[in-house]
Amino acid sequence: MRGPPKFWQEPDRRLLPFLLAPFSKIVAACAARRLRQSGWKAPVPVLCCGNLTTGGTGKTTVVLDLMARLQAQGVVVHALIRGYKGRITTPTQVDPTRHTARDVGDEALLLAACGPTWVGGNRAASAQKAIQAGAQCLIMDDGLQNPTLHKTYSVLIIDGAVGLGNGHVLPAGPLREEATSALQRADVVLMIGHDKTGFLTRYAPFLAHTHIMHANLQTVMPLAPEKERQPYVAFAGLGRPDKFFEGLKQAQAHIVKTCAFPDHYFYQKGDIQTLYALAQHYNARLLTTPKDAIRLPAAIRNTITVASVSLQWGNAHMPEHILNSTLHGKRA
Repeated sequence: MRGPPKFWQEPDRRLLPFLLAPFSKIVAACAARRLRQSGWKAPVPVLCCGNLTTGGTGKTTVVLDLMARLQAQGVVVHALIRGYKGRITTPTQVDPTRHTARDVGDEALLLAACGPTWVGGNRAASAQKAIQAGAQCLIMDDGLQNPTLHKTYSVLIIDGAVGLGNGHVLPAGPLREEATSALQRADVVLMIGHDKTGFLTRYAPFLAHTHIMHANLQTVMPLAPEKERQPYVAFAGLGRPDKFFEGLKQAQAHIVKTCAFPDHYFYQKGDIQTLYALAQHYNARLLTTPKDAIRLPAAIRNTITVASVSLQWGNAHMPEHILNSTLHGKRA
């Protein structure tokens, strides 16, 4: 399945980025102009969990973790998300009993299972609806580049395995805006996994006043009733499906075959038939992510094993620091 261009992750490949540089300058200029707009300042704290690159960095997992912690403190928190690939674009509260992934996007449904969630491109409009519904705190899944809502506190999430790729703005690279601009706005840089690309060293001059935190994603397999080791055919439509497959290996799952699909992919009848045929061939069960399961027909979800993903903080005080800084308006 087609994914992001390989040269986005190859800093030594210079010809294509050079040829695409004029377009990247236009994208960067548009982003910078948009970010100069002043956003609506909500009467409640707003925590933004965003990133710099296209593709998955683990934002939704971070948001789910922080939402649960806020709820444990008795804070009424509502999540705001664009609802990528969903049909609904106006501010709408997600109703898991009525909405599907095609309506609101897969990530919105995951968040709605944890707490009140609103979709809509205009985060200020969504925030106003959420506050009217009783929200005491708002948490944004993505939106670092969205200027419509003023952020109390911003967490910039970096995938340690890929960093910022080749460091170029779209389409010459994976960045949504110039890296230095986002780093200056971030209160915290949260590194997910080991820093394999040297991001912290390369951008150290821009991180002097930014708090650096570390966490890892941990794949959790459901307990299998079988005494023998269950073989699985694993499939995923994510920004980096290889990260999920590697997590399964670390969880000691017995994976006999992997199938990668594009991020937020809506599975077709033919795809499902192919997956079931592979499972039958290997005498295995199908295994996927919660995000992928939501995009499958409801009738077959119970026949597929779902491996959950949890966030393991490098220090137990890190998430509390983020929440206290958000709720009390203190900068890291």
